[in-house]
Amino acid sequence: MTQKPNPLSSIKVNGPIPAHLARSVIEETLRSAILDGRIPCGTALRQQDLADLFGVSRMPVREALRQLEAQALLNVVAHKGAVVAALVQGDAAETYALRILLESEALRLSVPLLDASDLEQAAGYIDALETENDFTEIGRLNRLFHMSLYIKAPNRRLLKLIEDGLNEEERFLRFNLEAMGLGKLSQEDHRALLRAAEDRDVESSVKLLEYHLNRGVEVITRYLNSPAALNRKTL
Repeated sequence: MTQKPNPLSSIKVNGPIPAHLARSVIEETLRSAILDGRIPCGTALRQQDLADLFGVSRMPVREALRQLEAQALLNVVAHKGAVVAALVQGDAAETYALRILLESEALRLSVPLLDASDLEQAAGYIDALETENDFTEIGRLNRLFHMSLYIKAPNRRLLKLIEDGLNEEERFLRFNLEAMGLGKLSQEDHRALLRAAEDRDVESSVKLLEYHLNRGVEVITRYLNSPAALNRKTL
């Protein structure tokens, strides 16, 4: 019988990890591997395997897994432990409905406080998206653009919830954007949203964001119900 490849074999650890950095190094290393697909959905992450890989005790591993669970990248499953969470699936409408509520509030709070450097950074992300062809990078830039407009919201917990949702969307886009054919469709929405933010027009900004996210859920829901998506699930 052919043995399945171990996803953890893709992770390279360079030398001993200082004890005070162990949790953060493990968290960031696993986070990157989950986001770029080296550790696929459904993979069970055993604490002892990770402790052996990183050359540490199980305590920083346990703490890192808790952080990744809080970021919605892992689920704790009975008898399996920490399992890499699934990508956005049939509940896309519910996921986006929640995103609209959270992101609209963050945008409402943030727009009046954005300064010229924040707006310039947001414009830079749009410019990069216009020319980017790598689907992994498109997902990352999309997340960074949205967060750049929310960043001045004073509610840190709200921003944390929003970033978790954007991380989930980024993972989905990395693996499905090419099949969806959406690489160049969203920049008009992004530019309109940025113009409203530059004008300090809070209500228009929120309406444009809601329109943009609603378009997203329509496209993703249509894709998830398409033969192309169904075929990908069976691979």
